[in-house]
Amino acid sequence: MKKLLFLLPICLLTVSFFYVKVGAEKYEHKGRKYYEEAGQIVWEIKTDEKIVAITFDDGPHKKYTSQILDLLDKYNAKATFFIVGQNAQKNPEVIARMYKEGHELANHTFTHPLKTNVPNLLKEIKQTNDAIQNITGFKPTLFRPVEGQYSDAMIEAIVKEGYKVVMWSWHLDTLDWRSPGMNRIVDTVLKGVKEGNIVLFHDGGGNRHQTVQAMEKIIPELQKQGYQFVTVSELLEVQSKKGKKNNNP
Repeated sequence: MKKLLFLLPICLLTVSFFYVKVGAEKYEHKGRKYYEEAGQIVWEIKTDEKIVAITFDDGPHKKYTSQILDLLDKYNAKATFFIVGQNAQKNPEVIARMYKEGHELANHTFTHPLKTNVPNLLKEIKQTNDAIQNITGFKPTLFRPVEGQYSDAMIEAIVKEGYKVVMWSWHLDTLDWRSPGMNRIVDTVLKGVKEGNIVLFHDGGGNRHQTVQAMEKIIPELQKQGYQFVTVSELLEVQSKKGKKNNNP
């Protein structure tokens, strides 16, 4: 009996540890492989098709986004814009133009908070979707976290709300927000791009003159190489069709 009484606290401690451990693992960072296989986050897709998705964060900006839209129209290229809601409210005419010209509108929070919690993040996402929907009637289903930072808890909550999380090909972060020089932005893309990649640019949040200059060189050069510019959703559709084909030989 004494042995049983002695062992009881140990058993309770072991059970408690197991319970805490299981609970803690739920929100550990599961990593890229897990999320790619679960289809909850995309960084890029595997394909032999010469397609690439160019994406822009932090806009819209009345001047720079408009200049980018001019270039996209000039070269008949499509892009995906990850929109900050408060900037959408300031520039509704730019949002309306994006939508009218066939570009994809996606969500990048309302105030671009560098740190936040899950309830506030969901609130920010809803505010941005409401802003975009009020202007265009379109409700975005793609979301990109600020600075690409996320936790398992955030992803779980976002996916539950029906969103797909979109990152970018790590080697194609142009770092244009640092204003590294137009040539460096161009070199990052042209030397690194591969089929199915997602490229990260910024059209808001600062002076994006170098980004606009770089786009003038990047788009025609990649088109000369045979690349087609598609939206992120179009990229995902290619991935989906490939998956269905592999499952039904």
